[in-house]
Amino acid sequence: MSDQKKNIYFASDFHLGVPTYEKSLEREKRVVAWLNYIEATAEEIFLVGDIFDFWFEYKHAIPKGFVRLQGKIAELTDKGIPVHVFTGNHDMWIFDYLPKELGVQLHREPITRDFNGKKFLIGHGDGLGPGDRGYKFLKKVFQNKLCQWAFARLHPNFGIGLANYSSKTSRAATGMADEVFHGKENEWLYIYCKEVLQKEHFDYFIFGHRHLPIDLEVGSQSRYINLGEWLNYGTFVEFDGTNAHLKKWTLEGKVINY
Repeated sequence: MSDQKKNIYFASDFHLGVPTYEKSLEREKRVVAWLNYIEATAEEIFLVGDIFDFWFEYKHAIPKGFVRLQGKIAELTDKGIPVHVFTGNHDMWIFDYLPKELGVQLHREPITRDFNGKKFLIGHGDGLGPGDRGYKFLKKVFQNKLCQWAFARLHPNFGIGLANYSSKTSRAATGMADEVFHGKENEWLYIYCKEVLQKEHFDYFIFGHRHLPIDLEVGSQSRYINLGEWLNYGTFVEFDGTNAHLKKWTLEGKVINY
């Protein structure tokens, strides 16, 4: 890493599109302001899933809106800053538009990376660990090429409208009921991290999906950090080349330790 650009940044679960157009636009502007702030020190940026509360790409159509974020991402990649986008459970139907038009690197599964001698496992987190069998089944359905082909046959006005209606009942739109910590023994992603460590060492596990900012030691030499979300928290992770720090972008446009 260079002296001027040495930090790696991670954020997830912006859920743009809910609960209302006005609230989503306000949140989008906050995200763009944060990206403007970190641009000078960013070596790489990882947006770890559920950027949008719904996204489906037709062959010649995409959902309206979110142009400020798209423009900022394109500006970053044009300047040579790698931006990684992970598909989440709400926007797994991202196909080739964002890589082609914005220059992002798209990931559909967790990836491993080494930064300055520290080993990272990075992913959205959906479908990992024990439990949640119903969602794991639905994920297979949503990832099925035939099901995607069938949905693409719907007119965009109907298909996107139907999906946006369904988004109104998502947890991103309806509140913070699931954002409660019930102890690490009940955290599926924490259990998943422990299982992975039995086979391979990682210094950091970076996930989203949970909607709750979490920073837990896993064993004596590893940490599981959940990125939280931006509807209520505005949290992100900054890796400075030595340590990963869970931080918050405030409503006033300042960075504080979380």
